[in-house]
Amino acid sequence: MTKRKDNEDAVIAKIAEAAQELGVDTYLVGGYVRDMLLKQAGEARNTENKDIDVVCVGSGIKLAEAAASKFSPRPKVSVFKNFGTAMFRVNGIEVEFVGARKESYQRDSRKPIVEDGSLRDDQLRRDFTINALAISLNPGNYGELIDPFNGLRDLRAKRIKTPLDPDLTFSDDPLRMLRAIRFAAQLHFNIDPVTLSAIVRNRHRMEIVSRERISDELNKIIMTEQPSIGYKLLLETGLLELIFPEMAQLFGVDVIRGKGHKDNFFHTLKVLDNTAASSGNLWLRWAAILHDIAKPATKRFNDKEGWTFHGHDALGAQMVPQIFRRLKLPLNEKMRFVQKMVLLHLRPISLARENVTDSAVRRLLFEAGDDIDELMTLCEADITSANISRVKKYMKNFELVRRKLKEVEEKDHLRNWQPPVSGDMIMETFGLKPSRIVGEIKEELKEAILDGKIPNDFDEAYAYLLKKGRELGLEVKKDLRK
Repeated sequence: MTKRKDNEDAVIAKIAEAAQELGVDTYLVGGYVRDMLLKQAGEARNTENKDIDVVCVGSGIKLAEAAASKFSPRPKVSVFKNFGTAMFRVNGIEVEFVGARKESYQRDSRKPIVEDGSLRDDQLRRDFTINALAISLNPGNYGELIDPFNGLRDLRAKRIKTPLDPDLTFSDDPLRMLRAIRFAAQLHFNIDPVTLSAIVRNRHRMEIVSRERISDELNKIIMTEQPSIGYKLLLETGLLELIFPEMAQLFGVDVIRGKGHKDNFFHTLKVLDNTAASSGNLWLRWAAILHDIAKPATKRFNDKEGWTFHGHDALGAQMVPQIFRRLKLPLNEKMRFVQKMVLLHLRPISLARENVTDSAVRRLLFEAGDDIDELMTLCEADITSANISRVKKYMKNFELVRRKLKEVEEKDHLRNWQPPVSGDMIMETFGLKPSRIVGEIKEELKEAILDGKIPNDFDEAYAYLLKKGRELGLEVKKDLRK
């Protein structure tokens, strides 16, 4: 940490030197200043900013080029002329430069009209007071904190507040509503009541924000230390219903004849927090969010069982692609991983309730493959009972399931299993063309291995194949063991 701070101080000193030579007023701004002050206050665990943001009253691009020339070797400067920004990396630190600017907005777009401006103009365009803090790099007041909107006071009070009228701030750029919630979750801050009310009033403005930007903020909320903070705020403000209605529908409890079910929204948040405590895998956290997503659609009541959600695992897996598609999340192996987790999330729990058989463990290994450890993490997170003895019992049984998984895997090698006798081998052995009978034989071989009737190796599987062929009256055209 000390080395990093020394590197930062050295980089900042060279930027200040370049700015003085150019004759431009220059300041540290934004998240870097906020996080530096939080670290000084002993709140370092909640900070994540690793970059230095620099604003100057002039050309940010010229300042970046001048600052880069102060280093040896000279870092490559990336210039973004359309945005008037530039950046380079040096000593493991990313530094971004921009000229001070003022912004105005049109009703139907969150893209601002940008003009050159003063430092105050630049601070006014910032989303929150804690992000509008600046530190001077100028000779006359080097190191002075410039805080026109009482951002330091809000930082100490752990409060998210807009520098301007929040209705104007959120109407101009509605993504700032999600950013307010994200910062509240990341920093464990509260949102100022006036600011929170403005989010509720302006939530409909989210319709002009792209799905990609919404998902980016959702992912950042999900990756916080305690994601439930953000999701409770999303529900409270009405944003969740607009951007992720399937999750909002989990909220609430129905009661019939005195029987109610648990609130699946708050259960899901508990599972999400439990998963976050055990794993930094974004997609496993998405699986925690979606594991019960089909419960509203499968909810039924009968006098014998009370409330049931039969089939919510299978239907939930079917819902994953459409949710990912709408939120512009990746439709690749990451989506398929989440889908698999949702489909299989009840399987280890059912094993933990029963005597764990080798056959059941083989089938779980076969279906989960290399994702078995993540599946077990999700299932352990799914135990949210307030009954401590019940939780202890499940966790003890999960330990047994994990032990069995290891034993069976070492013996049978069923992770990402490929059959020892392929469909091509079956056709070659009996002189068959692709047909239903080939698929049936292949399936029976798989079931025999998973049931433990035969070991997972070629010789035993091929002998079983020949036996099965005789039962079906098939003639051996070629014995592949020879």
